[in-house]
Amino acid sequence: SNNNCNSSPAFRPHPRWQEQLSNIRKMRETRDAPVDTMGCEQLPDAALPEHIRHFHVLVSLMLSSQTKDEVTAGAVRRLRESLPGGLTVDSLRAVDDTTLGQLIHPVGFWRRKTEYLKKAAQQLLDKHAGLVPHNVKELMALPGVGPKMATICVNVVSGGTVGIGVDTHVHRIANRLRWADTNAPEKTQTVLESWMPSDLWGEINLLLVGFGQQICRPIGPKCSECLNSEICPAAFATGAASKRPAKGKKSEAASSASAQPSVKAEQPAQEAAAAAA
Repeated sequence: SNNNCNSSPAFRPHPRWQEQLSNIRKMRETRDAPVDTMGCEQLPDAALPEHIRHFHVLVSLMLSSQTKDEVTAGAVRRLRESLPGGLTVDSLRAVDDTTLGQLIHPVGFWRRKTEYLKKAAQQLLDKHAGLVPHNVKELMALPGVGPKMATICVNVVSGGTVGIGVDTHVHRIANRLRWADTNAPEKTQTVLESWMPSDLWGEINLLLVGFGQQICRPIGPKCSECLNSEICPAAFATGAASKRPAKGKKSEAASSASAQPSVKAEQPAQEAAAAAA
């Protein structure tokens, strides 16, 4: 898969990006990160009708920003078990705000998400016959749904790939690897899609989210355990990262990383603003 489009891409990724990707695939072979068992694709019960499963995917994505997968999964489970008739567009519209807030607490920004969920359910009933649209633009018209959620939702419910879902993990890792050089997840999505062959888009979100949960963490990334430590511009660059083993290559890697300001871990406030966007 080459990336020679008609015009040379504006952004040139790390020259060894394919090797970096291959290494991440190796590190993710066990598929034992939280996202692998509790991500939005894993939550819906296969026995449920398709339109209900799709709604569960949307709800779990709306609950997921600034929230650990375990907490999101718990909230979706409580909604399924506690709402009359289970978690449906109708049951969500009918439940009162106080009860809904108690069921989804302690997800991040639960008060705001209570309001978003109620309005989204109403909007789906008013404009989409209660069904989850298979269209990024229509999904982004729902309150509390940003580009990442909309992209992942359409990828899951349509079974195709319309784009790369970029959350804070994907954004952070893409910038550390020099697959992008941006300050916001939406910009990272645009850059990645500008050069990465589209047949790879579908695997990137789940691959990098799990990698970010286990190894390339926001604070204290486990660089010494990472197969990319010799070919990653950000390896051992943050003070919190585990120290590089003595190999004599330290100065070169450290100086190249320190010359690139965007590899530092983002401030939580910036991530919160991006996630809420």
